[in-house]
Amino acid sequence: MNERISIEEIIRIYKVDYSFVNALIDSELLHPQTENSIRYIIHDELSDFEKFMNWHYDLEVNLQGIEIINDMLRKVRHLQTENRNLMQRLQVKRFDWEESDEIL
Repeated sequence: MNERISIEEIIRIYKVDYSFVNALIDSELLHPQTENSIRYIIHDELSDFEKFMNWHYDLEVNLQGIEIINDMLRKVRHLQTENRNLMQRLQVKRFDWEESDEIL
């Protein structure tokens, strides 16, 4: 089972508004688990929560901005992975090409 923290603890520890946490959940930026009427956030999502919290409270980014920034960063990471994979394939093809030249 994943480690988790209740939303009430998050609010107390991070000193954030309950409405902010609920807005993140409603926007599906956080995905709580519910057990015995208590909602929990798994520890794997805490870094995302901290990032969203910093954007909102430190940089004054509203919820729509957080959604857009998060989506754009997700797309950038995907493109970086795709680019890395293509570069690796290119290196393999180039290596195969160079080997075939040596044979001739």
